[in-house]
Amino acid sequence: MAEATRISGTEFAKGLRARLAEQVTQLKSDHKLTPGLAVVLVGSDPASEVYVNSKGKQTVEAGMNSWTYKLPEETTQEELLAKVSELNADPNVHGILVQLPLPDHLDERPIIAAIDPSKDVDGLTNTNAGLLLSGGEGLFPCTPVGCMMLIKHAMGEDLSGKRAIVIGRSNLVGKPIAQLLLRKNATVTMAHSRTDDLPGECRRADIVIAAVGVPEMVRGNWIKHGAVVIDVGINRVPDTREGAEEGKTRLVGDVHYDEAFEKADAITPVPGGVGPMTIACLLHNTVTAACRQNGVERPAE
Repeated sequence: MAEATRISGTEFAKGLRARLAEQVTQLKSDHKLTPGLAVVLVGSDPASEVYVNSKGKQTVEAGMNSWTYKLPEETTQEELLAKVSELNADPNVHGILVQLPLPDHLDERPIIAAIDPSKDVDGLTNTNAGLLLSGGEGLFPCTPVGCMMLIKHAMGEDLSGKRAIVIGRSNLVGKPIAQLLLRKNATVTMAHSRTDDLPGECRRADIVIAAVGVPEMVRGNWIKHGAVVIDVGINRVPDTREGAEEGKTRLVGDVHYDEAFEKADAITPVPGGVGPMTIACLLHNTVTAACRQNGVERPAE
C-alpha cells in the first residue's frame, strides 16, 4: 500500500494569497476598490499579539488596507462596543475581526453580535451561522473554509456521496464544516469524544476531520485505506522522541500522524497543515465582503 500524500497547507495558503493579491490588483484597477480589514485586540496576550501582527502583515502583502486597534486591558464593554460601531460605519473597512479570547471582564457574545454581519469576516455572528445552516450566502468561519479548500484540493470538487466524519462539535470548526460538507452532498456524521465506537465510525469514512482537541486521539487503525484526513488540532505536548532534549515540547495534532500516514490517501500535518489556511481564508473573506458591499463581481481566481 502506497504512503499518503502530505497536504501542505503552507504551500496551498501561499498560492491562495498570491491569487488574492491578483484579485485585489484587479479590483483597484477596475473599480478603485481596495479591500480593508480592521482587527481589534484588547490587552496584551502574547499569542494573540503574534497572531494579530501576522494578520496585519499578510493583509498588507496582499495589497489590502490593514488597521490594527490595540486597546488596553482595562477597556470596558461599552468602549469596545463603541469601537465596533465606529468600524461598522466606516465604508473603507470591509472586514472586522475582534481577536479572541477577550479579557475575562468582557463578554464576547454581545461584542460579536454587534459586528455588522456583512463585515463579519470571522463568520461568528448568528446571522452568518443562520445563512450557513439555511444554505444562504454569508461569510463563514475561516478554518472550516480552509479545510474545505484542502479537501477539494485532495479529492476534487465532487464530494457527492462521500462519507465524512467530523470529530468535534464546536461552533468555530465542527458544526460549520459539517454544514459545508453537506452543501457538497457529502454524507456527514457528527461525532465527538463521547461517541460510541468512535473508531468504528471513523473506519467507514472517506473524509476524516479531527477537531476535538485531544492530542493524537485518532489512531492509524481508525483510518480506512484511501481516506483523506484533515487534522485541525494543535496541541503542545512533551517531546518524548528518542534524542529529544529534556523538557522540550512539540506540536501534534488530534491525529497520530505517523500511523495515519500509512493508511490514508492524503493527510494534513501539524504544524503546516490547516493552520496556515486560517489567515489566508480571512483575507479571502475580506475580498468577498468588499465585493458584496460594493456590488462588484469578484474577479476570477
